[in-house]
Amino acid sequence: EPRVIGPLQPVVAAPGDDVVLPCHLEPEFNVERQTVEWSKPDLKPDPSDRLSRVEYVHVYRDRREVLDMKLRSYVKRTLLFPDGLKRGNISLKITNVTLADAGRYKCFIPKLKGNAKESIVQLVVVDPDSVKVWTTETPLHPRSLQTPAPKERTDTGVKGGPSHLGVWISAACVVLLAGGVGGCVLIKRKLQKQNV
Repeated sequence: EPRVIGPLQPVVAAPGDDVVLPCHLEPEFNVERQTVEWSKPDLKPDPSDRLSRVEYVHVYRDRREVLDMKLRSYVKRTLLFPDGLKRGNISLKITNVTLADAGRYKCFIPKLKGNAKESIVQLVVVDPDSVKVWTTETPLHPRSLQTPAPKERTDTGVKGGPSHLGVWISAACVVLLAGGVGGCVLIKRKLQKQNV
């Protein structure tokens, strides 16, 4: 029997990113004719709604998205991967992530046979501008991340090359990981801005 499988680790994004919340069936199972629901289980129904209807992040039914039950804040920002549905890929893409998008998401196939019809995916949204990382290491400066010329010798006596940038970035991420998940997002954003 197919089971719904989500990631073991949280998915991390920054505001403005596009993110994929991974979820799939094992073994592969065609879900094109199934209903696929993505919801935020921690959201409570609107108290003014006498029917206590639940609104969804994304609902796929009858081979199309159902919009009348969708949370307003997710309109035109979510999609499933149509080609992946044939292989049991029910991952959800959210575009232009906001801080309000953080939280637990449930991917659920109501009519799937068996007990593993759902999985929870945690989305962590980190604002790189507000993250403070505390470390005992010397702070990195853009010049220390520059790659030396191919035949130039560095102060360590090792020939430099293009692969050294990857080593510096990896080392920076390891140092920042000790300060929290937000550290890597911050360095990534700053490096992208410098490369533009």
